[in-house]
Order: sequence, then structure tokens, then C-alpha cells
Amino acid sequence: MPELRLRARAAALWQGLRRYWAGLDLRTRIILGGIGGGVLIGLLVAGAAGRGSGFADLGAEAVPVVVGTVERVPVPVFFDGIGTVQASNTVQVRPRIDGEILEIGFREGQEVKAGDLLARIDPRAYEANFKQAVANLARDEAQLADARSNLRRLTEIGEFASRKSVDNQRALVIQYEALVAASKASVDHARAQLDDTVIRAPIDGRTGIRNVDIGNIVHAADANPLVTITQLQPISVVFTLNADLLPEILDGMAAGALPVAAFAKDNKTLLAEGSLDLVDNQIDQATGTVKLKATFANDGQRLWPGQFVNARLRVSIYEGLSVAATAIQQGPNGAYLWTIDGEGKAGMRSVVVTRQQDGRALIATGLAAGQKIVIDGQYKLQPGVATTPAAPQPDAPIAGSTAPDA
Repeated sequence: MPELRLRARAAALWQGLRRYWAGLDLRTRIILGGIGGGVLIGLLVAGAAGRGSGFADLGAEAVPVVVGTVERVPVPVFFDGIGTVQASNTVQVRPRIDGEILEIGFREGQEVKAGDLLARIDPRAYEANFKQAVANLARDEAQLADARSNLRRLTEIGEFASRKSVDNQRALVIQYEALVAASKASVDHARAQLDDTVIRAPIDGRTGIRNVDIGNIVHAADANPLVTITQLQPISVVFTLNADLLPEILDGMAAGALPVAAFAKDNKTLLAEGSLDLVDNQIDQATGTVKLKATFANDGQRLWPGQFVNARLRVSIYEGLSVAATAIQQGPNGAYLWTIDGEGKAGMRSVVVTRQQDGRALIATGLAAGQKIVIDGQYKLQPGVATTPAAPQPDAPIAGSTAPDA
């Protein structure tokens, strides 16, 4: 009975309102319609605010995110620089004497050892000079022997020989001794010139392009060398780094030899591995950089003099906490990331990032090992929002080492 009476009253009220609305003029209807619309919009806004304040969160769906963890694993710290390959030794082979080339003993691009025959110059004139020098030495030695014999005889007869004759003979002996010394020097010079008719490799290495053919006359003063020999094993790479990194580099060198890897221009293809030899003794004030030199065994000869490479120097092994670099966000108060508690709800946590290295962010403070964090999908998160694990996206290419953003 009560429901029937309520329905009758509602129907009567509805009929009365319809008759009242029909009796209103157009202007009044517009005014009342505007008031009703404003009230409706206010109710909708209030409802939306209620959902944002957590009132409607009970029925909201969990946000899908990619979950990672804070790890305490060794992370190598690298410094990357652009370098140039330089040969350990480069020799421009030139003739020391003048003459005609009779023989070439190498091929262009050949690997040679120290002492290998490279070229032979016509030796006939130098053989003659050598024989003449040897003959002059024999003549002077004979004269010296005779002068010494005469001096000995004058000395033996004692007071029967005048002092002047003895002194003259002694001076003659000294003169012939000087002539013999000069003749010996001439013999050595002639022998050296004769030896120089055979040109040999001074170092181990690879020959370049030959600049002289058989039959040509060469001179010691020629501008172009016969050939250039370059030592490829071992080989060096000279590269530059920011001078601000120098303290970390020196600390690493104090702990032991620092490994260096040489990559191709794509920064992916490993060409060779070596070790750091030295840091230059001064900083380039114009660029604020310092030069470093590394040595590589270059067994596969993948490094070539003049080649540009990307050098990667490992200065230390970081033993602290690290997270995926994609987890780090930047806000007005610095770096932060999203954490996930035991109930799967998101929370914000400020962190101190010392460096980003090969897709990992090295964390100084603000986290504990094993903490679950969000590494992708942060744009939908708010504090306290429920999350659900999602599958990770394909990995993006890893960039080189970078310092943290200022």
C-alpha cells in the first residue's frame, strides 16, 4: 500500500510539472533550462573530483608497468673518446750514397724483418775506393815501421848519435803514426760506403709503395724515400678525453693497468683490445681535453695507421647499487623513480645518480638492494595507484657512457 501511494503522488507531481512547464513563456523556459544545466555540470564535476580523490579508486583498474629491481652487481665504468691509430715505428728508407739501383729485394706491401735486403746500389766505385784506402793504409804502416826501426837504432848507439837526429826521427815516427790513423779512418769510411750499397730493413714492419725502380740513379739528398716501412705490431691509439675525468683516470692507473678497447665507427664492432700506456703531461687549454696513448698487440692487423676509432677506457668497477637507466625520471627536485611496495602500489623515491653507463644508472643513495621499481610505463602512475606487471618492450640500442644530467 505505501508503494502505491508513493507512485500515485509521483505521477500527480509529474503531471503538475508538465502543465506548469506548458504554461511558461519561451524566455522563462530558457532561464530555467540554463539553471538546470549548470546544476547538472556541477554534479558531473563533483563526481569526477570524487573519482580523483580516491573515492572511485576501489573500482579502478591496475596500471600495467614493466617491473625491475635494484641490484648490487659489479658494473664497469668506461670513458669513451675518439682516437687515431698511430704506428709504433715508421721509417722512411733513403740511400746514404749515390749510385744506380741494381736490385730491388722486396715487394710492395710485404712484411719484412730487420736486416732483410731492400735494394742494392752499384758497388764498383765504392769497392775501388775501399781498395785504395786499404793500400794507402799499408803504405803508411810500412813507413811507420821503418821510422820506428831508425829511431830504435839511433837510440841504441847512445852518445854517438846527435840529440837533434834523435828528436827528428822521433817526430817522424809521430807523423807516420798520425798518417796511419788517418788511413785507418779512410778505410773505415770506404768500408761504410761499400756497405751502404746494400740497403736493408732497419725494423720489422710492412713496406709501402716503392718510389724507385731498378736502373734509376739515387742520391743521398733525394726528397722521396725508396720506401716507407711501418711497424703494425704492436700499434698505438692516441685519443682524447675531457680533462675533468683526469682524477678518476689517474686513480685507476694507480690501481693497475687499465684496459682499452678500440671499436669501429659504428661503436659496435670490436677491432682490438689493449692497455693504457700513458697520459699526456699537459692539458690542451683550448679544448679542455687531455691526450692518452694505448698500445695494442694488433695480432689480426685490424688497426691501421691513420684510422679513426672509438676508444673505450675502463677506469674502475662500480660495486654499488644500480638500476635500469629507463627507470630514472627527472623532476623539479632532481632525479627520482617509481617504486612498488608489497601490495603492488606505486610510490615516488628521490635518488642520487652518479653516472649512467651502458643502460644502467649507478645509484649513490636513496634505495636498497632488491627493491622493486618501475622501468617502463611511468607516465600513467600516481602515488598509491595499483600496478600490474607487463611484458618489457624490445631493447633499444645502448648508448655510450654519460655523466649525470646537471
